[in-house]
Formats: sequence, C-alpha cells, structure tokens
Amino acid sequence: MLDEVRTAKSVDQPCAIRDVLDRIGDQWSLLVLATLAPGVRRFSQLEREIGDISKQMLSKTLRRLEQDGFVAREVHAEVPPRVEYRLTALGCSFLEPMRELIRWAEANQAAIQAARRGAEAR
Repeated sequence: MLDEVRTAKSVDQPCAIRDVLDRIGDQWSLLVLATLAPGVRRFSQLEREIGDISKQMLSKTLRRLEQDGFVAREVHAEVPPRVEYRLTALGCSFLEPMRELIRWAEANQAAIQAARRGAEAR
C-alpha cells in the first residue's frame, strides 16, 4: 500500500493520492461537498449552512472544486443574476468515500485526541 501512495505515473504527473488529497483535504472542501450533497445551492445558502466560512474563502473553494470537476456552477440570466452550484457526476461519486471517511473520523476521534494528549504529556 505504501508503494501505491509513493508511486507517480510519470515525472509530469503527481501521485494520485497526493494530488487528490491536496485539493479536497483542505479546511473547507469536504464541508462544501457535504453541503451540496442534498442538491443545488446558491452561494448565500452555502455560506449560511456552512456558517463560519468567509465569502472570499467560499468563493475560492468553489472555484477550486469547479476546476477539479467536483462542482458545476450555473449562472441564470436574471436581474440580479442567480448563480447555483451543484455536484457533478464526479462530485457525486466521491460522496460515499467521503461518508466513509467521516464515519471513520467520528469513530476514532476520541482515540486520536487521547493519543495527542499522551504525546503532549511526554
């Protein structure tokens, strides 16, 4: 398994796990994806549901997720313009692995925190 993590397909192409986790493993991407899981959301809805994210950070995160193909952005020609975000097929395909990661984190959070406390005490 370690070899799978270390291996790059070519000099020009980064290791798949590093490439993907670097983009979705930031502070906000998983929260944005989880918030979009139930369906289409407008920017202000995302901002309200996530809560403690700034407009600038939400905008940056949505742009990156759109660039990577996880999120689609649709602008409706209205006054004022209405912009909606939704998961793409790729984004939807990530929901189950993401849910499994969330389940694992919830099941192991107490053990991880205890280990951290033990390391700090040494």
